[in-house]
Amino acid sequence: MCGIVGVVAQTPVNQLIYDALLLLQHRGQDAAGIVTQQGRKFFMHKAKGMVRDVFRTRNMRALPGNCGLGQARYPTAGNAYSEEEAQPFYVNAPFGLVLVHNGNLTNAHALKQELFQTDHRHINTESDSEVLLNVLAHELEKSTRGEPLKPADVFAAVRGVHARVKGSYAVVALIAGHGLLAFRDPFGIRPLCIGRADGSVMVASESVTLEGTGYHFERDIAPGEAVFVDLAGEVHAAQCADHAVLKPCIFEYVYLARPDSTINGVSVYQARLNLGASLAKRVISTVPPNEIDVVIPIPESSRPSAMELARLLGLPYREGFVKNRYVGRTFIMPGQAVRKKSVRQKLNVIASEFKGRNVLLVDDSIVRGTTSREIVQMARDAGARKVYLASAAPPVRYPNVYGIDMPTAGELVAHDRTVEQVREIIGCDALIYQDVDGMKQAVGSLNTRLDGFDASCFDGVYVTGDITPQDIERLNAGRPQSEEGQEDTSRLALPNAQEA
Repeated sequence: MCGIVGVVAQTPVNQLIYDALLLLQHRGQDAAGIVTQQGRKFFMHKAKGMVRDVFRTRNMRALPGNCGLGQARYPTAGNAYSEEEAQPFYVNAPFGLVLVHNGNLTNAHALKQELFQTDHRHINTESDSEVLLNVLAHELEKSTRGEPLKPADVFAAVRGVHARVKGSYAVVALIAGHGLLAFRDPFGIRPLCIGRADGSVMVASESVTLEGTGYHFERDIAPGEAVFVDLAGEVHAAQCADHAVLKPCIFEYVYLARPDSTINGVSVYQARLNLGASLAKRVISTVPPNEIDVVIPIPESSRPSAMELARLLGLPYREGFVKNRYVGRTFIMPGQAVRKKSVRQKLNVIASEFKGRNVLLVDDSIVRGTTSREIVQMARDAGARKVYLASAAPPVRYPNVYGIDMPTAGELVAHDRTVEQVREIIGCDALIYQDVDGMKQAVGSLNTRLDGFDASCFDGVYVTGDITPQDIERLNAGRPQSEEGQEDTSRLALPNAQEA
């Protein structure tokens, strides 16, 4: 997952894009980049790190112009440690193009060969976003054939992209001297929306970006749709996919998105409340409420679900964990071994909320299970009599291939295991999962125009219909690997949706 934004305005946009990226920081903490355009010239600055660390005053002064785009990166493919793979990406022909991308291409390997052998284009990194940029550039070259650019040419190019590219992609691109292009894949797996303010137009991954920068949210960009905003701020839009359906990634609502965003007509906060209500029914069937003394969320995204669950069961809701937002990186000094940061450095317990009580811990999801196991032990060490654990999401049993850095199947605690086996590994007294149908109903009931969801990490059904076990094996081989001394990027170490 990544956060992307693009703006066409009548005034300088460097500060505006910076502010927008801060509002999208929860979607990616690995690297950040901004490109602006003045005349026909692009100005770019990108580097590894958080937005506030990447951009200094001198960098901002070197980003003039009234239109631009930016990205906060969370790597799911390619080399996570290369400055070169920070986005935006640039090619000089046709016209001059820069692009930012949220998602993951599932046929990037085949496209890379095709670009080299047939289109005679060179890819210099392992990033699927550079592949996507070159496909767009090639299709744009074909549609214009040396003629002046028209919106119809842009839409023809996007139709060519849809015909060649598989996977998930929300894209914002700048075409030098012409305007800004935004489009989504035909399933709308990753989010993208559009808004206006005082004659300027913004597109962004989440509605909170628009609202937080003074823009009025207008609508979500539809699956398969392309929006072209010329430099005068006029918006042109067209459906560019033959068979577009709206099947967004359900993990956006479970964990990825900020709770104050609305995505595809669904309030993320209300979705999480509904997940808590659905989970409450599952808890009742497993643990009688009179055997639970208190409901405690595991920070941060689980709070709405935990609150609604506690309300419906008539149980006290308490904060039992305090998160340290300032856990820094681990430095490797000569002669020292690498020290992995424990969950206990990221969370501290309020012992009085646990001592002598039967506690129900609520998390948004359980992936590897290692963090859950340590948190359960922390609750026991604080004096809890019994520790029950409930997950607002179903068991994560399958890898994700559409832009979430889910582990391989072998690393998923629920893969090929029963709930009882997972409970034994985690060490809780009872383990309650949301069920897949309950999750889909909880979120889908908030917008009947949804055609379904990509819930592949829960049910193993990949909505693009082209994923084989061999594809998953190849995509897993391309996942960014941890390197020695790498800053801790586990979910508990990052500022997430609730804090951003």
